[in-house]
Amino acid sequence: MLAHHPRRAVALAVDAPHRLDVDDVSAALDVDPASGLGHAEAAGRLASFGANALDGTPPVPAWRRLAAQFTDRLILVLLAAATVAFFVSGELKTPIVVLTVVLLNAVIGFVQEQRAERSLEALQQMAVHQARVRRGGDVHVVAADDLVPGDVVLVEAGDRIPADGRLVVASSLEVDESVLTGESVPTAKATGLVVASPDATVGIGDRACMAHMHTSVTRGRGELVVTATGMRTEIGRIAGLLATTTTERTPLQRQLDELAHGLAKLAAVIVAAVVVIGLVRGSSLSDMLLTGVALAVAAIPEGLPAVTVVTLAIGVARMAESNAIVKRLASVETLGSTTVICSDKTGTLTMNEMTAVELVAGGRLHRVSGTGYEPRGVIEAVCGESAGHADPAVEEVLAAVVLCNDAALRHDGERWHHTGDPTETALLVLAAKGGVDLGSLRARHPRLAEAPFESATKLMATAHRVTGGGVDVVRAYVKGAPDVLLARADSVLVGGGTVPVAAGRQRIDTAMEEMAGRGLRVLAVASRDLDADEIARLERGELELAALTGGLTVLGLVGLLDPPRAEVRQAIAEAHAAGLSVKMITGDHVTTATSIARSLGLPGAAMTGAELDALDDDALGGRLDDVGVFARVSPEHKLRLVAALQHRGNVVAMTGDGVNDAPALKRADIGVAMGITGTEVTKQAASMVLADDNFATIVGAVRRGRTIYDNVVKFVRFQLSTTIGFAVVFLLAALFGLADGKPFAAIAILWVNLVMDGPPAMALGLDPSSSDVMSRAPRPVEEKIVTGRRRAAIGVAAVTMAAGTLAVLAWAPGEALPGGTPTVAGTMAFTTFVLFQFFNLLNVRSDRTSVFHRDSLRNRWLWVSLGSVLVLQVAVTHVGPLQRLFATTSITPAQWAVCALVASSVLWIEELRKLVLRARTPEVSR
Repeated sequence: MLAHHPRRAVALAVDAPHRLDVDDVSAALDVDPASGLGHAEAAGRLASFGANALDGTPPVPAWRRLAAQFTDRLILVLLAAATVAFFVSGELKTPIVVLTVVLLNAVIGFVQEQRAERSLEALQQMAVHQARVRRGGDVHVVAADDLVPGDVVLVEAGDRIPADGRLVVASSLEVDESVLTGESVPTAKATGLVVASPDATVGIGDRACMAHMHTSVTRGRGELVVTATGMRTEIGRIAGLLATTTTERTPLQRQLDELAHGLAKLAAVIVAAVVVIGLVRGSSLSDMLLTGVALAVAAIPEGLPAVTVVTLAIGVARMAESNAIVKRLASVETLGSTTVICSDKTGTLTMNEMTAVELVAGGRLHRVSGTGYEPRGVIEAVCGESAGHADPAVEEVLAAVVLCNDAALRHDGERWHHTGDPTETALLVLAAKGGVDLGSLRARHPRLAEAPFESATKLMATAHRVTGGGVDVVRAYVKGAPDVLLARADSVLVGGGTVPVAAGRQRIDTAMEEMAGRGLRVLAVASRDLDADEIARLERGELELAALTGGLTVLGLVGLLDPPRAEVRQAIAEAHAAGLSVKMITGDHVTTATSIARSLGLPGAAMTGAELDALDDDALGGRLDDVGVFARVSPEHKLRLVAALQHRGNVVAMTGDGVNDAPALKRADIGVAMGITGTEVTKQAASMVLADDNFATIVGAVRRGRTIYDNVVKFVRFQLSTTIGFAVVFLLAALFGLADGKPFAAIAILWVNLVMDGPPAMALGLDPSSSDVMSRAPRPVEEKIVTGRRRAAIGVAAVTMAAGTLAVLAWAPGEALPGGTPTVAGTMAFTTFVLFQFFNLLNVRSDRTSVFHRDSLRNRWLWVSLGSVLVLQVAVTHVGPLQRLFATTSITPAQWAVCALVASSVLWIEELRKLVLRARTPEVSR
């Protein structure tokens, strides 16, 4: 109970509100649905009731998350190796270093998991669900989490219901309640209470007067009084039964897991071979086991799975900073393979700040000045005289666009605020420029019925009692696509009277074509007075207003302009350079769409939905490459286009904002929802949400997706080269008897693994986008991370490192004694192998671009880490205590130069390979 409520106590939730009428529910919650709660009252209830949010999964304690880092099979193998080393040798040096490697890997994984969780929380905050609510008599947009019992929420097609509530208005309202009931068919809603025996159980699907949290509006409009929030809702009760959640690994992570475990098996075979050969040559079991343990630590790629998480998390966080909110990690990988972007026009390619710039009323053309959503400007006839209320035809059009409109425009004394559809807002701004008092007009002519806009009908209609000036009628106002309204019209308003549609059609068609040719979106406005029988049947619910949208009188046309975004033209050019095809898919008139497309640099012909319907699937597939604009399309067309593009082998990104776009977004490889104008249903169906509704953000996300994949490839190439190189060094040393098969001390092996597989390798995940990342073709979606070309490069690098290291070991001054005995030869071989990693790290940053490229200087963290490694290696070689620990001895500057020269061979060989590759296949992606 609300103990400190200033007026009366309010229940946390009304018991069985579906059995109560609207007045009883409103009284119980102490709210007037016409004005809603006051702001102070809402704030007080929020403080008492808590946020309207479901309880999340209980947080896992930090100690448990840290412990989980030690459960991977590769880590367990290393722990077992450390144990064996201790019991075999009795000394702690090797086991401590092994445990240090394991602990470092665990800490990195733990810290990155923490970072990923914080990134997810930040993304959830960015993707916060909002709701339209009536408070203090005005409509406001608030976070759904801030809703409280008693709030009056307004919903329409495409909205997600933000809380449980009793419906007080249900105009053609249908709700998809499958999330609660499993029933795929939307439920028709009404405001009447459910009459049933007090003892009878009324299922959720039978509560026609209720709307429940997380269900979705598929049709119509409604208003509801919130009766329950958070965990007290129906979905909250279900959520309370869920104790755990699972996170699916991405395809890339699964691929790397398989690769790591496969390499671990290969490493086990090589380690076993080295140990057996050493024993055959007379080495002691304890020495060979220590060597085997160290080699296993170096050869097992325990960092592969961890680096994937690191790189993906960094990439997702950076994408979020750029307004691309990725909901599924697998989408990051798919972005790099995207070949076609199907983009809506309004709000994505354009500013989504619709402005009415032309008006045809009574057969006369008028220009409208001013842009944006502030009503600063005037309406002027082309001949020059001002319009507005001085022109009855203009007055009639302005009245129609205000009354047949669900948007709101208000001024708080400092700035204008708007809610609702951008086109409807632009129409209100147009009326305000014409001198119409919006609130007064709506108050004088209250809405009696409505037919919400639907993509199938392409129109919206409302009915109002129109009185004054000797007129007392119920008039239906209709707005929608000009061709649709003309097909339903009997007459056209011309001058001060009407003429049959046949006589006025040519004038309307000419004006419409001229406006569309100028890139304007054209909207028609019409009206019709209802007769007494129609009014009576409408009031009795025997007839819907949608059935009365024939016999119309076309009042005029409104030309609206949504200017292209300044940055989109460059983004489209960048997409084309990256091998991505961009297609505009819009419901707008073909002329308007084509005009916008040309201004943005979109090539290709235009095709209408009607033309698309005339083609079978094979014929459509044959035309896809030649068409850049699909106009006058329905949601069904979007779904068919996605399927047709995918059938031709494309990876498709599809944008959408309306509820009917959800099927196409689900079908697309990357569904992209609009964060500002998109419906909640669309956001749920999408795999990525644009916080700024900007097409350029999609192209930026593709760039980031490619970069993330590139960075994972770099790390894989580097670690596999090191892993295989180490294994080959020891295998060849064992086979040829160099240093009794133990070229390095066990501690030296662990040093290379700890230092080179640590900061320098992780720094690869921070590499920025390469300069050519958007000038190469999309990556084939089925491509393995280790391709044939990369496998060859890894093999060449590994063999080069092994051969160079063993050559130094064999030819350097001093006898090549078994690892553990300080010699110049052993120290030089050890240093050479470390420097090999230095040069190979530079190699792997591109499959085909030379290391002598400006991109090589763009990752300062990589150079800092490499410099640190070099300093540490000098210390290991020349500082007494470290010499004793790592079995090294000082070497001369000339010997350092020899080590560096030999190690650089891996760079020169790779540079030669890249040079040949670039000469043979200049068009091949890097």
